[in-house]
Amino acid sequence: MSSEVKRDPDGQLPYISGHTLTSVSDKISEVTLRPMKNLPLIWYGGLALGVTLLQLLFLAIYMLVTRGTGIWGLNVPVAWGFAIINFVWWIGIGHAGTLISAILFLFKQDWRTSISRFAEAMTLFAVVCAGLFPLLHVGRPWLVYWLFPYPNTLGMWPQFRSPLLWDVFAVSTYATVSIMFWFTGLVPDLATMRAKAKDVWAKKLYHGLSLGWTGSARHWHRYEIAYLLLAGLSTPLVLSVHSIVSLDFAVSLEPGWHTTIFPPYFVAGAIFAGFAMVLTFMIPVRSIFGMKDLLTDRHLNNMAKVMLFSGLIVAYGYMMELFFGWYSASVFERFMVLNRLTGPYDVSYWMLIVCNVLVPQALWSYKVRTNPVLLFIICQFISVGMWLERFVIVVISLHRDFLDSSWAMYAGTKWDWAMYIGTMGLFLTLVFLFIRTLPFIAIFEMRELIHKDEHHHDDHSDEKH
Repeated sequence: MSSEVKRDPDGQLPYISGHTLTSVSDKISEVTLRPMKNLPLIWYGGLALGVTLLQLLFLAIYMLVTRGTGIWGLNVPVAWGFAIINFVWWIGIGHAGTLISAILFLFKQDWRTSISRFAEAMTLFAVVCAGLFPLLHVGRPWLVYWLFPYPNTLGMWPQFRSPLLWDVFAVSTYATVSIMFWFTGLVPDLATMRAKAKDVWAKKLYHGLSLGWTGSARHWHRYEIAYLLLAGLSTPLVLSVHSIVSLDFAVSLEPGWHTTIFPPYFVAGAIFAGFAMVLTFMIPVRSIFGMKDLLTDRHLNNMAKVMLFSGLIVAYGYMMELFFGWYSASVFERFMVLNRLTGPYDVSYWMLIVCNVLVPQALWSYKVRTNPVLLFIICQFISVGMWLERFVIVVISLHRDFLDSSWAMYAGTKWDWAMYIGTMGLFLTLVFLFIRTLPFIAIFEMRELIHKDEHHHDDHSDEKH
């Protein structure tokens, strides 16, 4: 391993420093293949926390199935509550993985390499958590197949003009393509794990999952074509899925929802929340497993820049909502805006502004963008702020209807909170199991990056001479 850290021609530190092709493979695979007794205690603590919260989810689902949706805090006029809020929040978190993997791959951004695998996995786990809410929101999950256009035996074809049905197709398509994209990228690394694994059962497992990968030129040729096609297929999904989710609101006539800015506004918010969640896990992981040489400050800097950019788009969306309320000359739209600013839920709105607009302005500073502690704290503010954004859109727009007699306050019950916190437990459990069973950094892509970096510096040295 070279002790000298070479710099790029522009003077910046490279994305990988001091690693050879062999050393980077050993370093990444060692995390997955090390004996259980050698795992850090914080991994056991994280998994235990996730499993504990997961029991809360099971309890909330049991209560919902046995007692019905009456255990939630829904009322008239707030007929939508935590289920739709949390569904949109989790779907948003799932967008960062596809953006990092597909769009940045097509734009040949090498800095995505260290974080793409982890972000892709988080996408799948977030979609699993999101999918639970519409499944359970129907009240009778065992009849959820009625949502699909199966043969019309019962004379109950779904309403294809409903954006709620569009969600079924959009999210299921997104999940399917994301799984294919994620697993395709794993195949070469699974072959590496197969070669390095010493345990017989682990070797057999990785052998089966690697699909007979040999690393031949034919395999690499077909792999690159398949990966490129899936990246191209995934790219429009980043824009379309959350746009369709936003149409749940935008196609209605409800003040606060009926606006054309929702699709781009929701997509930017999804990227904003998704990158915050990726950093929330990547910052501790790089310290726990000693990956600071592969997940460098330059990665943190670039991800923080993406968050700053998407955060500015979100802030612009907030300003446009206020502008539309005034410019529309609609008394209902104006009342909705004033109700957000000064109504009974005004604290939620102003906390949203603090978390999503004011706090992220610190990201203009390079020192903040490369400080893991400060960046981690900012990500927590953003995660809370993006949940509050969905709460403001859903609840504040509904709780004061056109008729004064139907006004009502809404607050989630203990079972609403139990289900929400329980999905966090499911997410944590899946993340920690993923870290233990599969390489959370793409080994072969890191090797390609080292190879490219060596050629880049050799060519630059030749130019100097």
